[in-house]
Amino acid sequence: MAGNGELKKKTAKGLLWGGIGNGMMQILNLLFGIFLARMLTPADYGMVGALTIFSTLAGLLAESGFILAIVNKKEAAAKDYNALFWFSTLVSAAIYIILFFSAPLISSFYHEPEMKMLSRVLFIGFLFGGLSAAPTAYLFRNLMVKQRSLAMITAICISGVIGVTCAANGCRYWGIAVQSVSYIFINSMLVWWWCPWRPSFKIDFKPLREMLPFSIKQLIITLFTQINNNIFSVLLGRFYNMQITGYYTQGSKWTMMGYGIIQGMINGVGQPVLREAGTDAVRRANVFSKMLRFTAFISFPALFGLAIVSRELIIIAVTDKWIDSVPVIQILCAGSAFIPICVLYANLFNSMGRPSVYMWNTIALGLTQLVSITVTYRMGLNVMLAFYSLINILWVFVWQYFAGRYAGIRWKTVVRDISSYLVVTLFVMGVTLWGTRHIENTLLSLTVKIVMAAGLYCFILWRANSVIFKESVDYLLKRKR
Repeated sequence: MAGNGELKKKTAKGLLWGGIGNGMMQILNLLFGIFLARMLTPADYGMVGALTIFSTLAGLLAESGFILAIVNKKEAAAKDYNALFWFSTLVSAAIYIILFFSAPLISSFYHEPEMKMLSRVLFIGFLFGGLSAAPTAYLFRNLMVKQRSLAMITAICISGVIGVTCAANGCRYWGIAVQSVSYIFINSMLVWWWCPWRPSFKIDFKPLREMLPFSIKQLIITLFTQINNNIFSVLLGRFYNMQITGYYTQGSKWTMMGYGIIQGMINGVGQPVLREAGTDAVRRANVFSKMLRFTAFISFPALFGLAIVSRELIIIAVTDKWIDSVPVIQILCAGSAFIPICVLYANLFNSMGRPSVYMWNTIALGLTQLVSITVTYRMGLNVMLAFYSLINILWVFVWQYFAGRYAGIRWKTVVRDISSYLVVTLFVMGVTLWGTRHIENTLLSLTVKIVMAAGLYCFILWRANSVIFKESVDYLLKRKR
């Protein structure tokens, strides 16, 4: 078991590289997305967005939760990785064959004939993802965050150039599809490059049996989560039109850029670090509290900040033809600010060997949101999103109930850890909106909002002697030196 100093060092290094990797990936996604959005129409984005749920669910079935199961094991042997490799490879191939022949049905469901060939090409991506499940698990378990980050950054650079080139040559939605497939392919190859483990031709699935109870729970969790996350694209594509689906896809993409960096940082180190904290309840609670404060420290200003500058960002980056995606971003940001906190709770339960708590909680959340979507979809997109985001916020109380029951995490501690950052963030964003309300120039408004909000937030935390703020600054300065 790692000592306190070693664990702190691993956590800091993992968070740093997780932040660099996810940050660079989101920035590059943003840059390439800007080029694509300027050349393509909302309907083009809607075509690919409506198919996302199929490729996402197929990819999840291909690895079936075994990646996290291996990460959660006390000891992982070569036979475990070998079993995962052959399982994910064979399952992904079988699912692709099924989806290949189901393409006409998918096309008919959305009343879009072009989707037949588009889906067959887009689904190739999860085949490559299935091939890289085992080395991904190896890098994840061994906290090789730097290598995973470099793989993502390289893949997004190359695939982005390919996608933009295709779109510039009149390929329309094919540009997005080719970018997606090429990203997964390149990332998979690089993950294999950095992974020292190699598979053997001995196919033995016995090692997966002992991980099956954990992996099934993880599979159910991720299936519900992804269905819940992508249900809007399905409903909008089926009952509205591809243009509205495109507005939602664009708005959702910008929001995911906001919380994706933070979620990636927490996911990259949360479960391994909490697992290394061992069975010492006090130590685990202290580690969780520290990570919770860090999560709130960056999540609230990042997402609420994105909400107040979303109009300026959309107009400057992708032109006002996408202006209808601004309310989508603003509504989703409110709920998404709490997603990294929920992710941290999930990592806590997994590290304790209680995936069933995580599973049933996620199922209940998914069903609640599905019911709300079903009830409100006739009221329009913004109403659906408002209820969806509100449920995300309120569900933190449910996570905390189980954390108090099984991990001894006290309500008083959690409220203390996150409330100050939330209050400061809301105050800063309110002052920023009031102070910039008369600025008409879009670029000037964006610049002043960012500088004013960031400066005021840092100043208040500095004057309040925030430990997390000062430790973060000290760590970055030491890394620079």
